[in-house]
Amino acid sequence: MLRERLFEHIGLVLAISVLLMVGGVVLPFLMVIHALESTFFLNFLAYGMSVLGLMLGIVSIVSIRLKQKRKDDGSRNPYRNDGGI
Repeated sequence: MLRERLFEHIGLVLAISVLLMVGGVVLPFLMVIHALESTFFLNFLAYGMSVLGLMLGIVSIVSIRLKQKRKDDGSRNPYRNDGGI
């Protein structure tokens, strides 16, 4: 139920994942140039943002691809195995 609602707006999920990954790069950069003080919390936050953004991005791209494939094939079940025919 949540999955269907979340992936109705797959473009938004993809944009959020990009923002999370950018945040995961910008925070450590700001720590390296000493604009922010490096703390355990900020380090783990940057790591978590980067990993979560990567995972959301992969899942959303796979979801977009499955929707396109299902629309092209006319198939209702993308996991059905027809023996490669």
